[in-house]
Amino acid sequence: MEVSSERSLDGKLFVEFVALIYLSYIKKDMREKKLFQRYTMQRLRDELDFIECYERSGQDLKFGFGEITRRQIELYEALEISAPASL
Repeated sequence: MEVSSERSLDGKLFVEFVALIYLSYIKKDMREKKLFQRYTMQRLRDELDFIECYERSGQDLKFGFGEITRRQIELYEALEISAPASL
């Protein structure tokens, strides 16, 4: 890992550790709810990816959400996760 300091390395390792915990939880849920019959882990992540980031010249970075599809809502329900209420 390319980092500028020991503290940066510690931060990156912590974020990766937390991400692995989330992925492990999602994998367990997918197995229990038999979602692996229809999705791979990567396909599920791609399907739920709707956060967009864009930058306009001379302005700060802006984040927005794309439209939530019916399939995404079904996945949220299958995983028992509340879908974002408003975009």
